Amino acid sequence: MNKDEKLQNTKYRLIESTLVLMEDMDDPLTVTSRQIAAKAGVKPGMINYCFGSRENLIYQTFQTQYMTFLKDSDVSSIINSQASPKQIIKQLHFIVARCLVDNYKFTKAITGFVLFKRDLGKESFTYPYVLKHYEGKKSEAECRLIAYELSTMMQLIIYRKDDIKKDFGIDLADKEELKRFLDMRIDLLLGD
Repeated sequence: MNKDEKLQNTKYRLIESTLVLMEDMDDPLTVTSRQIAAKAGVKPGMINYCFGSRENLIYQTFQTQYMTFLKDSDVSSIINSQASPKQIIKQLHFIVARCLVDNYKFTKAITGFVLFKRDLGKESFTYPYVLKHYEGKKSEAECRLIAYELSTMMQLIIYRKDDIKKDFGIDLADKEELKRFLDMRIDLLLGD
């Protein structure tokens, strides 16, 4: 096995170990780098070498779950539909929000990374549809910022889903209530 294959194998083992540990813990924030490395059979320093940080490893582990969720949700039919850009944004955000609710342990563990450390230069999945929605009425930078706000607010709202239910009576675990809530937010931000 060459050096690149060994590195990919180590990354895979770290992701798999993180997934198992995250699913087994009541509080995913208690999963340590040492636990992950021990389960993967590597030195703890490999986490930083491969992913830069424990938080990014957890985020990348969630991304593997997320990609599986997207494949199962038939996102391509939404993207290829004749729906308006705003309707496509609503449908995509609903799928992502459901994934965040269904994988709440990961949502809890990655929210800090997503809100404070994620590379803002990486394009949001909704950016192209925000751009199409505004049809040149807003700059590309404004559209990127709107897409960023849509995704980060959704992340924060799902993170606080129990408080949203307690304080506002909106149960985001209920698919219909989640859809109504997201539609309302997107309508408020993008207008009619």
